[in-house]
Amino acid sequence: MGITALIMAGGKGIRMKNQGEKPLIKIGNKSFIEHIIDALKNAKKVDRIIVAVSEHTPQTAKRANDLSIEVAMTSGKDYILDLREAIKKLKLGCVITVSADLPLLEGKIIDKIIEHYEICGKPVMAVMVPAERFESLGLSIDLILEEKGKRLVPAGVNILDGDKIEKEGFEKELDQEILVIDSEEFININTPKDLMIAEQLLSLRKFK
Repeated sequence: MGITALIMAGGKGIRMKNQGEKPLIKIGNKSFIEHIIDALKNAKKVDRIIVAVSEHTPQTAKRANDLSIEVAMTSGKDYILDLREAIKKLKLGCVITVSADLPLLEGKIIDKIIEHYEICGKPVMAVMVPAERFESLGLSIDLILEEKGKRLVPAGVNILDGDKIEKEGFEKELDQEILVIDSEEFININTPKDLMIAEQLLSLRKFK
């Protein structure tokens, strides 16, 4: 299955304390957005990459253009609204959405997610991480969901059937698969402390 990857990069990122546009913050020797683009390029099941930007992220749009990556302009008002705008504007079918604050992602895990979606038989799939993983690392957590007795944190990666959602509307709750993956690759960087932790984990990769 060839799938479109939509990097959601239109938010304000206000908690990063004036470090500029969040997708352009550097970790290692590359920006968040460059790490994510590299991971998606290395994923065998991704055949199109689009960066969804807004008026809040003009330099991110420029950087994506410099890297010859397709750019879609959205309102930047809300994650779901931006997603809907991009799907409608670009007439997207099956799409994997990736938040622009996941620079530790790698291609192999993206393929694993897509492979699971291919057999789950549901129009929507959300990737979740056990809350204990984030808590053990001292990371910030915005939301913890209870699912079958487990405490889960949204990973910032989802797959959905854009055709079905556009037809039935985002307001309708569609049957959803939840894929739980216990991995440090889904660290959402929302604060300077999160960035420091992610930098430490990235440096450790060099010794593995």
